[in-house]
Amino acid sequence: MQAFSKPAEPSPSLTLAQTHYENFPVASLLLPAHLRHAVTVIYQFAREADDIADEGDATEASRLQALQAYEDELLLIQAYIKPAKPLFIALQQVVNTHKLDVQLLLDLIDAFKQDVVKTRYANVDEVLDYCRRSANPVGRLMLQLYGSDTPQHRLWSDQICSALQLINFYQDIAQDLQKHGAVGRIYLSQDEMLTAGISEQDLRQQRVYTPWQAFFMHNVMRAETMLLAGKPLGRALPGRIGFELRMMIAGGERILHKLKSCRGDIYHHRPTLKAYDWLLILLKALFKQ
Repeated sequence: MQAFSKPAEPSPSLTLAQTHYENFPVASLLLPAHLRHAVTVIYQFAREADDIADEGDATEASRLQALQAYEDELLLIQAYIKPAKPLFIALQQVVNTHKLDVQLLLDLIDAFKQDVVKTRYANVDEVLDYCRRSANPVGRLMLQLYGSDTPQHRLWSDQICSALQLINFYQDIAQDLQKHGAVGRIYLSQDEMLTAGISEQDLRQQRVYTPWQAFFMHNVMRAETMLLAGKPLGRALPGRIGFELRMMIAGGERILHKLKSCRGDIYHHRPTLKAYDWLLILLKALFKQ
């Protein structure tokens, strides 16, 4: 449920190598026709805001100012006041039609703002708190759109979304080091790195040695545990949303398999999904495995 797929895709695109917003099922043929416009508008909002945080050469101050403008528009929607920008006028219509929780959209903006200013995470709690705002809202929005928003479904959805976000982090360790200028981003827990004897220099030098392999596998297993904990949601949800979600879960499991197989050498063996993988994903989704 973490994922947005690119517009006009014929099937759910769980390219975990991309950002979680690019994996949302925008205009997917699996989506009921009455939800395609809503999902497309939400995707456009998330994609534009994410690009503000990550793309181009803008200064930190200008990025935060632009994201604050997005937040201000959301606050107008939350206050039942017509926003100024066309995108947010469309978003307000979607929110009102489907009775969506605007706080979930505000949480996304908060996560984008954090990406502008925060590049290190002291502990696992900080990482998971970021996941709570950067990934979990997407799953909850989909539950609301499908009329499946129950406490148990939200719990399972949060576990799936956070797990997929963590998988993205582990897949993109080398790429994230290139973001935010020379500083780079590291979404691994600093206290756990210290305990394991792993330094930032080890990451930059792409050292694959025993302590790193053990540390990497520890993180991968944490993501797998979370994904499996949320997996019952794929069987609990009916019809298209259940199938879409099972595809995402199966894709996450395939990436986890590849992360384990690379034995920590994420720098030279970054997981990608090939035709054979997609066949396995499809079969697992069809047979609710």
